[in-house]
Amino acid sequence: MDTQRENIRHLGLDGLTAYFEQIGEKKFRVKQVHEWLWQKHAHSFEEMTNLSKDLRAKLAQDFSLPALQVDATQFSNDGTVKSRFKTVEGHLIEGVLIPTEDRKTACVSSQIGCSLSCKFCATGYIERKRNLHFDEIYDQVVLINQQSLQAYNQKLSNIVFMGMGEPLLNYSNVMKAIERISAEDGLFMSPRRITVSTAGVAKQIKKLGDDQVRFKLALSLHAANDAKRNEIMPINESNNIKALIEALNYFYKQTGNEITLEYILFKDLNDSKQDAEELVKVFRQIPADLVNIIEYNTIDAFKFTKPDEDDIQRFMNILEANHVNARLRRSRGRDIDAACGQLANKG
Repeated sequence: MDTQRENIRHLGLDGLTAYFEQIGEKKFRVKQVHEWLWQKHAHSFEEMTNLSKDLRAKLAQDFSLPALQVDATQFSNDGTVKSRFKTVEGHLIEGVLIPTEDRKTACVSSQIGCSLSCKFCATGYIERKRNLHFDEIYDQVVLINQQSLQAYNQKLSNIVFMGMGEPLLNYSNVMKAIERISAEDGLFMSPRRITVSTAGVAKQIKKLGDDQVRFKLALSLHAANDAKRNEIMPINESNNIKALIEALNYFYKQTGNEITLEYILFKDLNDSKQDAEELVKVFRQIPADLVNIIEYNTIDAFKFTKPDEDDIQRFMNILEANHVNARLRRSRGRDIDAACGQLANKG
């Protein structure tokens, strides 16, 4: 990895302007280079063909331009596409294109590995190497968008931060990535089509409110009492359900943005009548629009399985009877380990 030269994408518009002033180049060069970096998605200075050879050589001398590369791609029987991306120093992360009839969604990662050790998530068993830089997150969206155009002749309609890592523990880079993704001189996607999912970092959820973000928020709840949530999500010991309820109410008061609760069903762990009733109680304390009930996708390290269909339906019926807006989310990409909780850089 080139550690001597600064990553040109980390300069920003002001930094680029200052650089071109310093070397005596005309102002319009700033716009040209910025477009190559964020709209034409150049992965080398040689690709910037409307610049002179001398200027391209000068940029290559002064800056680096690291970019994610697609390392491997797998195609599911249901149309889901999983990609393994390689960083410039050789780390691997995964992202997924999830196609449905009415939307094309990119599921992107925010960290290389994860430090939270959620028991049901394959990524939780991988050591966190580092946070992804904002331009690496941006590259995932660009590359998955290219896959969507190639496979379905449609651009991405939605982005979910539900891949590897905890987005709110990489707060600055995730915010910068979303700014670039939604910027008019970036990908120009509406923040309303972006959802950031968190395992529950109460302090950072409140910070999202203070920062007046415009995207949607999803909380990975997965158990509606502290004892069970502690068992499967160690983060709950320092961010319990009461603290998360308070943080989500604060977030909604500050932003008015949509909140979703995510709840994976595990057989004989969180799928009983009492569990459903406890979920109803939590739902009533949060201004949530929706509860996503998610099918569990097995991983090698976790002993649980998904409930029988009758038990799933019984659980859904209790939520419906209590006027909880709940949706059963069927797994996609399970045959290539691309479904919820399965991202682990398998070969």
